[in-house]
Amino acid sequence: METRKVQVTGGSTYTVSLPKTWATENGVSAGTTVEFYPEDDALLLTPKSETDRQEGTLDITDLEGERLTRAVMTMYVSGFDIIRLEAGRITTDQRSAIRTATHGLVGVEVLEETTDSVVIQDLLDSSELSIVNAVSRMRLIAQSMLEDAVTALIENDDDIAHDVIERDDDVDRLWLVVSRIFRATLRSPRAAEELGVPREDCFDYHSSARQLERVADHAAKISNLALKLDEIPPEVADALVALHEDAFDILEKSMDALVADETEEANRLGHAAREAVIEIDQHTRRIDDMLRDLDPVQAQSLGLIVDSLSRSADYGGNIAETALQKAAPRP
Repeated sequence: METRKVQVTGGSTYTVSLPKTWATENGVSAGTTVEFYPEDDALLLTPKSETDRQEGTLDITDLEGERLTRAVMTMYVSGFDIIRLEAGRITTDQRSAIRTATHGLVGVEVLEETTDSVVIQDLLDSSELSIVNAVSRMRLIAQSMLEDAVTALIENDDDIAHDVIERDDDVDRLWLVVSRIFRATLRSPRAAEELGVPREDCFDYHSSARQLERVADHAAKISNLALKLDEIPPEVADALVALHEDAFDILEKSMDALVADETEEANRLGHAAREAVIEIDQHTRRIDDMLRDLDPVQAQSLGLIVDSLSRSADYGGNIAETALQKAAPRP
């Protein structure tokens, strides 16, 4: 840490010198334009970027399959707008993995292909992205997935189950968008200003989005189990529907608390959701008792479904905890 004394020049202008080491490392010299961003009682300073498009290069010679797909997604989340993938010769399998990665990302397309390189680019304007809208969209999809997964199970409807499984990809894509936006706000005060959301709130939305992504995963898991199960006993079906309604209510209250404008409303909904999570445990124990009389194979699958619904409620409780922290007074 270095300290500087504020000077007054011209009778009314405050000036302060910059640490030379920092200036040299960041290419700041006489005539360089820097940007200032007020944030509560802090003032953030950064050199003015000559370009808003971030480019990155990745050697993929030793990468293939899932590792290559994950590497491309990591570059995207890290904030690169143009990603150049290079190797001595890019194989057919590598090109397939790259296409899989681009299909799993929002707004990303292959820009250029040669024998030794592939260039992909994010075509979306990052300043037009909204972390609030992305999380809200995740909420709608994840909750509808969970509801439809239970419907597929109760009605033994394979078409609905397959549809739920496919929608999990939509939630995953939105989760990567939220992660990209969040990391951008950590890296650049300009990104936070363009977003119009305080960085602390971005952290809360990012944390909640992770919980929603897990809810969607469990909805897909329930659907996969539903495809393997035949008709289930009516009393078990009714109990699972009731458990889903409880879990759905917790998710609804917790997300409403997260986006509430009034502190009092956020606290009321957040505490109600947290208290409801405690009752879920009692509910799941009653269903587990019912499953003991069933065929062991069927009971095991239904037990996993009960666990997924219970965990979804827990994730709602985590969102409620985040909402309560978001609504708390700040120092």
